Amino acid sequence: MASMLNAPPNCISVKPQKPTLLAGTATSRGLGATRSINLKQRLPSPAMMMIPKMSISALPLDNPTKSNNKFDIPIMVNGCNGKMGKAIISAAESAGLDVVPVSFGSAQESGQAIQVGTKEILVHGPSERESILESLLVKYPNLIVVDFTVPSAVNDNAELYCRVGVPFVMGTTGRDRDQLYKTVEDSKIYAVISPQMGKQVFAFLATMEIMAEQFPGAFFGYSLQVMESHQASKLDTSGTAKAVISCFQKLGVSFDMDQIQLIRDPQKQLEMVGVPEEHLSGHAFHMYHLTSPDQTVSFQFQHNVCGRSIYAEGTVDFVIFLAKKVHSKADKRIYDMRDVLREGNMR
Repeated sequence: MASMLNAPPNCISVKPQKPTLLAGTATSRGLGATRSINLKQRLPSPAMMMIPKMSISALPLDNPTKSNNKFDIPIMVNGCNGKMGKAIISAAESAGLDVVPVSFGSAQESGQAIQVGTKEILVHGPSERESILESLLVKYPNLIVVDFTVPSAVNDNAELYCRVGVPFVMGTTGRDRDQLYKTVEDSKIYAVISPQMGKQVFAFLATMEIMAEQFPGAFFGYSLQVMESHQASKLDTSGTAKAVISCFQKLGVSFDMDQIQLIRDPQKQLEMVGVPEEHLSGHAFHMYHLTSPDQTVSFQFQHNVCGRSIYAEGTVDFVIFLAKKVHSKADKRIYDMRDVLREGNMR
């Protein structure tokens, strides 16, 4: 399995792999008939294999491209004390954006000065958020807020941004997705909301959605096995995996979400999945394997992400995209990754 799922260091590549099969073995997950994934058994030679693979090592570029925007883009990163927040600040500085030295956090974090790269950022608690944000918007009229806080805070934060009238980019959808979208739509402000900030991963997902829409039932009768590996701190199933599976279901595949093989044990991630040890604390390895009813045709889709820079870079593209929409006085509405990809002006 390591040979198939292992992501080469410092690369973005698409390349074929040797044919492999997910052998059926018993597992306690799901309904008992679920098979676990074992990538060491070879697929019989008569089978036809199609293996799109995307391996992304999220390492910083040696010579990051500076932003060539014709106007300043000050950004405020809320949740700056988290790993994702720190990665976004680093990517924003590399792109030439102006990270303001203020952030919102929990009541426990209030008053802390967080050193991130070259920036010392003062964290403010919930009680003073509105007055702080209003004063920042006066000082930085082009301000854009980036929100990577905890899901439980997302809806309240969105209401705050809408009241103050500050454009924002949000990387989670919170506990009440419908209320979040209604709040932003009713406020008529500029916003980008997307739970998936990885541009290439989102493009793969969007492609799957197009295929499911245009070719419903194309994989009727095929069996599906899904494995997803994330850092141990991620307790829930990947939303991206669920979205991809939804596409396969529309393509005619019968599959229950309980059949997803979740791997959170670091030892298994090292030995079975092939996650580099330095990325055990931050990775996303997904594999989807389809097999025809007679076992003679197999399709395999896989994307491996090490680290967080793919999401940080996508967030910076979002910020630049939204800043241009504000600057050009485009429609005030909720944008998503599709809008960014269709515009095609990413760095």
